[in-house]
Amino acid sequence: MKSDKKPIYKRILLKMSGEALLGVQEHGIDAEICATFAQQVKEVRSLGVKTAMVVGGGNIFRGQVESKRFGLDRSVADYMGMLATVLNGLALQNALEQIGVPTRVMTAIEMSAIAEPYIRRRALRHLEKDRVVIFVAGTGNPYFTTDTAAALRATELGTDVILKATKVDGVYSADPIKEPSAKKYQSLKFIDVLNQNLKVMDSTAISMCMDNNLPIVVFNLLRKGNIRRVVLGEKIGTMVKS
Repeated sequence: MKSDKKPIYKRILLKMSGEALLGVQEHGIDAEICATFAQQVKEVRSLGVKTAMVVGGGNIFRGQVESKRFGLDRSVADYMGMLATVLNGLALQNALEQIGVPTRVMTAIEMSAIAEPYIRRRALRHLEKDRVVIFVAGTGNPYFTTDTAAALRATELGTDVILKATKVDGVYSADPIKEPSAKKYQSLKFIDVLNQNLKVMDSTAISMCMDNNLPIVVFNLLRKGNIRRVVLGEKIGTMVKS
């Protein structure tokens, strides 16, 4: 689809939850969702937008939840969750490269046989070379979520925005599936997200974005073309900013 509009962002970081890769499945990775997401990323890249990604691992293993469920030590459970993000990152890399998009997977936990170690200067170089960079293994530390990893990498790389891809079309006052009367917010301030405990990203990530004046757009990933619409400045989802 051709458009006379120009992107309002030059460099973006896409934050994708592991749950978004489930599709209609209860567990694992939906190949069709991966392929659809890869196509959307290709469209954005064709606009000249430098694209980085952080992916979660909740479709495979959630450290904080599973540590309570199975009595695992929290640190051990979090490291297992980090490994789940690597699986998702490799699946996304494969989907992107199948349609001709060059990628690099960079990991916060060294595993040289399958991914590059995260080095900021190298990541910046990949973006300059127009490669899509997929960050996995969170921050490499337990007790930190992939939301915080997204805020950290976006800040380090000087991205213009974090695009938080979810299953709903923005931020609501309550879960819109459980409460149909929940109010959707068109825009929010960071401090309101913290004060109202709205489930946008975890409080550490929100605080980091607030401190660095880094806006977040929360939008529905499952509607085809939404990433492109956000990048072109269409008013979809919810904007969170200072």
